[in-house]
Amino acid sequence: MSASVARDGAERQRLVEESGRIIAQGSKSFRFASQIFDQATRERSWLLYAWCRACDDVTDGQTLGHDAVTPENPSERIAFLRATTDTALAGQPTGLSAFDAFATVVAECGIPASLAADHLAGFARDATGWTPANEEELLSYCYQVAGAVGVMMAHVMGVPAGDRDMLAKDTLSRAADLGIAFQLANIARDIVDDAQVGRRYLPDEWLVAEGLAGVDLADPAHRPALARIARRLATLADDYRRSSTVGAARLPFRSRWAVNSAARIYGKVAERAVELGERAWDRRISIPRREKFGLVLKALADSLRTSRLVSRDGLWTRPSVP
Repeated sequence: MSASVARDGAERQRLVEESGRIIAQGSKSFRFASQIFDQATRERSWLLYAWCRACDDVTDGQTLGHDAVTPENPSERIAFLRATTDTALAGQPTGLSAFDAFATVVAECGIPASLAADHLAGFARDATGWTPANEEELLSYCYQVAGAVGVMMAHVMGVPAGDRDMLAKDTLSRAADLGIAFQLANIARDIVDDAQVGRRYLPDEWLVAEGLAGVDLADPAHRPALARIARRLATLADDYRRSSTVGAARLPFRSRWAVNSAARIYGKVAERAVELGERAWDRRISIPRREKFGLVLKALADSLRTSRLVSRDGLWTRPSVP
């Protein structure tokens, strides 16, 4: 795949506006944090998000992240995503705003096409009904569906490819860590919702340890064990979030503040799941707008402080780092 795409001003603006509409409906938390970016970075983050949202929606048979169903033709949906993404990155118009938006941001920011392949590999796992056997497999999936997006966002914020620059390579790994942290929080929040549509991202080994192997995770009788698993997910997410602060500290100030804001907001989702315990799945966890403002102010303080070095020793790392 290549990306020699140039949009005229009017077409690019249309794609930005359409992407802004998609993110406003599909992820209020990410859109909230994205307002802190400078205009160019904000627009590019929206262009990237539109494609990610489209991939998720096509895979899950949902609309802007809502009302997921079990699709009847999952392999055909993945083939469509791959083919349409290839077409867009080859510089050909697809007639689909999300894919044309992605080609635009890839061209503008030099995002390696391998990251798109990594992201789509996660959706391909979903299409086969895959479930993780162990924590290693869980983390590799979290990288594919969210960590790879974190790396793409780092490129949007100006971090170069890290094949020769060791500092950039480490920064991209830290960006992946934040995406992994976000996905672990999402998994904790959505354990029961996922189970209701036939999805399960909790490792077999964890379920066996809790006596939950082969059971219906949506059954309220299992809430005490699920609460313990949610705590385990939140603890793991915090390890990756702390690592990500090192990379965030290397970004321009407004990007650093936006990333720290998103980290605070998503971190609060995992924290809330732990606080609620067995009641975490009575209703979908969301962070009220007023509380988000408070978290953004805390993130401002985070961004003004000197970040302490946090080792990545023991954290999952993708095999190759473009």
